[in-house]
Amino acid sequence: MAIILREVATNTFFMCYYVLLFFVSSNTHYLVDGAPQVPCYFIFGDSLSDSGNNNWLLTLAKVNYRPYGIDFPQGPTGRFCNGRNLVDIIAELLGFVDYIPPFANPVRGDIRKGVNYASGAAGIRDESGRNQGMRIPLNKQLKNHQSIVKTLIALKGNNGEGHLSKCIYSVGIGSNDYINNYFMPRLYRTSQLYTPEQYADVLIQQYSQQLRTLYNSGARKVVIFGLGMIGSTPFQVAMCGTSGSVCVDNINNAAQIFNAKLKSLVTDLNTNLTNAKFIYIDYYGIGQSGAASSPPGSVNFTAPCCEVEKNSTTGLCTPFKTPCQNRTIYAFWDAIHPTEISNLAIAARAYNSTQSTDAFPYDISHLAKL
Repeated sequence: MAIILREVATNTFFMCYYVLLFFVSSNTHYLVDGAPQVPCYFIFGDSLSDSGNNNWLLTLAKVNYRPYGIDFPQGPTGRFCNGRNLVDIIAELLGFVDYIPPFANPVRGDIRKGVNYASGAAGIRDESGRNQGMRIPLNKQLKNHQSIVKTLIALKGNNGEGHLSKCIYSVGIGSNDYINNYFMPRLYRTSQLYTPEQYADVLIQQYSQQLRTLYNSGARKVVIFGLGMIGSTPFQVAMCGTSGSVCVDNINNAAQIFNAKLKSLVTDLNTNLTNAKFIYIDYYGIGQSGAASSPPGSVNFTAPCCEVEKNSTTGLCTPFKTPCQNRTIYAFWDAIHPTEISNLAIAARAYNSTQSTDAFPYDISHLAKL
């Protein structure tokens, strides 16, 4: 189960703007003109991006029940949110009318427009998240993508590879390699084998190979999301304690070490892979600046919107309980995952950066035009 940060509006103006977007887009679609900005969108990651791939797995990381989806027209779909997740909103901003279908959906949409392979509890390392049960690690997601690529090339013939090179790919993964691996010493040995610096190096080395595999499958425009403030979720605060701090500092510090190396990896890939256009989204920084600039008391950063059972080992909503009524003033939907309004704030700055540090070397809107 992916663990994420405390994201919300970047300042009073943006908070009002995203609340407005929440209401005017209650039918789940932004107003777009004409065709999508890119022909297809392929999605890899964990529960931040999962839109139903875990529904058919034997896993604790599964949310196809109420109150999940309470603000989503289709109801519970397997999204770890009250409404749209991060990649749903990015797809809308890119101009897609329909959401990108999950790979595991028996009745998929048009795969020529993209596929969502993300899986709650997935990690860069295959073993990460095994404490939650079944999940689809990034290595397996890439294999699933290769099967789709073969189908697309068969459908489009010689134009298949050119089609893929124009698409946008997003990858957001790594949280479970910390929360459901490194910082779970009773089940995993990684913290005994590596310092945080060494572990980040090990992860980046494997992640680099995985991203090169994606490149070799035809990807050229790739969005890489950094880790968020994974030590600031209500779940981690309750589980680990903070010793007087607001967050679990050692977890957040580890995330920042990883992010710094990930940003350097983006530079390396762009330098050494022909026609590669990788970009890095500073998920941590966007969330941190949003929390710092929100007026005191305007947003609840410490409690989940839905009811979570005391001593829960998952941090997920208790099934069928009524959540908070005003979901626009909560940063967290359950004890781990953000509300739709938080996803709106993050997606907006990932797509069209408002600070120079939001995206490197440029944002998604610029990537789409290349």
